[in-house]
Amino acid sequence: MTFTVINRRTWKREEVFSHYIKQKTSFSLTTELEVDVLYKRVKQKGYTFYPAFLYLVTSVVNKHVAFRMSFNQEGELGYWSQLEPVYTIFHEKTKLFSGIWTSMNRDFNHFHTSYLQDVMTYQGSKALFPKKHMPENTVSVSMIPWTSFTGFNLMIQQDTNYLLPIVTAGKLIEKNQTLYLPVSLQVHHAVCDGYHASMFMNDCQQLANQAHEWIK
Repeated sequence: MTFTVINRRTWKREEVFSHYIKQKTSFSLTTELEVDVLYKRVKQKGYTFYPAFLYLVTSVVNKHVAFRMSFNQEGELGYWSQLEPVYTIFHEKTKLFSGIWTSMNRDFNHFHTSYLQDVMTYQGSKALFPKKHMPENTVSVSMIPWTSFTGFNLMIQQDTNYLLPIVTAGKLIEKNQTLYLPVSLQVHHAVCDGYHASMFMNDCQQLANQAHEWIK
């Protein structure tokens, strides 16, 4: 993937960026996505819900430059051409988890197949990050399927310049015979505002409603 360096001398967001990067301000937004259409489509086609959620989230963040901004290894500010999902898998025996990644593919079926292969390979691993050569261009996604929530915050104290988004989902809940999924988005205010967070949630909802178009 390519990394495009931003010219901060001419960047229209420079004043906002400088203000919030100094303040080290991040924020999170949580909402309940209506996933009835998505869930039914996943089950109808014999897929698994978690990789469908990973695919949905990664597709949305890749639509917007604001969610792909980062510092590279040289400390330069820029944005990636594409992000790859890094996600957690739970080990039932030890009650621990590992973080692995699967390369994003425009075709959901291929992504789902790659996901299953990665999970099969690393399920039961004792390492936190068992899959080697994790790329820099990642969006972190996790799911807490044992409980629902109305808010979620992940505190990152050591790296306050971490700009890439973090997404966390909870337990599916049913209201009036419709399924909802609590989803929390955490971003750095230096690169994302409430406007961008709203776009993320709205686009996720739209993609979930259009599940029949990408889950074949």
